[in-house]
Amino acid sequence: MEFNFDPVAFSIFGIEIRWYAIIIIAGMLLGTYFAKKEFIRRGFDEDFIYDILFVIIPIGIIGARLWYVLFKWEFYSQNPIQILNIRGGGLAIHGGIIFGALALYFYSKKHMVPFLDMTDILTPSLALAQGIGRWGNFINQEAHGGPTDLPWGIIIDGVKVHPTFLYESLGDIIIFLFLINAIKRNPDKGKISAAYLISYGVLRYFVEGLRTDSLYWGPFRTAQLISLAFIVLGIALFFYANKKNLPPYFRPKNTKKEKEAKIIKFQ
Repeated sequence: MEFNFDPVAFSIFGIEIRWYAIIIIAGMLLGTYFAKKEFIRRGFDEDFIYDILFVIIPIGIIGARLWYVLFKWEFYSQNPIQILNIRGGGLAIHGGIIFGALALYFYSKKHMVPFLDMTDILTPSLALAQGIGRWGNFINQEAHGGPTDLPWGIIIDGVKVHPTFLYESLGDIIIFLFLINAIKRNPDKGKISAAYLISYGVLRYFVEGLRTDSLYWGPFRTAQLISLAFIVLGIALFFYANKKNLPPYFRPKNTKKEKEAKIIKFQ
């Protein structure tokens, strides 16, 4: 199967709006919808999710870019102006996850909300956004695998290759469906996050082995190393959560903020 799509959806005042950006934003919006529902179920104000995303999304994007630049430093050290050219491509999801998680940690500390509860709520939505976002790679005809004779292979530059974007997209959607259903059963704090780390780590490890555009650290594919780290961290977190046996956090009603709002309302 050969597909050819114009990566530019439309232009506004000469500025090209690409399908890749539209698809990523669509994934974020849909992920936000499910995270918002879970936050409300746990007693948070419905705008709480937007406050979080305002912090972690920009930092996550910066982290994704820095991660890519770091492992392509031989090129960017000679072309430093290109570091800022995100429109030219070059975002690494692992960098986005790591930097976004760090931002979320400091946010949760500041607002005195358990960090693991935040990751439990957000990881299903993260998996969904990843699954949708991978279709941007399809439009750009990038992040594909090596040659294959499999019937579902796609033709790129005259060669039939593995549609690795599809493998990861389907895997991410399955992870999302599992996690979004599991979270409703109120598992121990940290188990949803652990399940995401393990399942996505396994998925990305095998998909990365088929790709032809991997970032490398010496002879090793960087994404596979990080995937192994995710798996180990996820297993450790699962045992920690199982040992602690802590219930998920539900925000107490009549918090100070709510009391102050009521006082203002009745004045």
